[in-house]
Amino acid sequence: MEKTCPEGHRFTKTSDCPACPVCETEKNSTYFVKLAAPARRALQRIGVTEPLQLAEFSENEILALHGVGKASIPVLRAVLQEHRLNFKNKQP
Repeated sequence: MEKTCPEGHRFTKTSDCPACPVCETEKNSTYFVKLAAPARRALQRIGVTEPLQLAEFSENEILALHGVGKASIPVLRAVLQEHRLNFKNKQP
């Protein structure tokens, strides 16, 4: 089914998912590129676009987000460690 997003991008989707692939690519932060799309969107919904913002949350707070699963945490830890950061309430 062909769809058009609010930004005017035309795309074809076989599912009911409304996410525009062009908009998603433009929004994706290079920091979180290894995350699955639902986890990236969950971070975007809470305004997390860079590691320093991520460090303001605990692992449990991030896991509580719809779209973030246990497999996301090691990826996010690695991003934080690359920037010498940790989740809130974690020792360095």
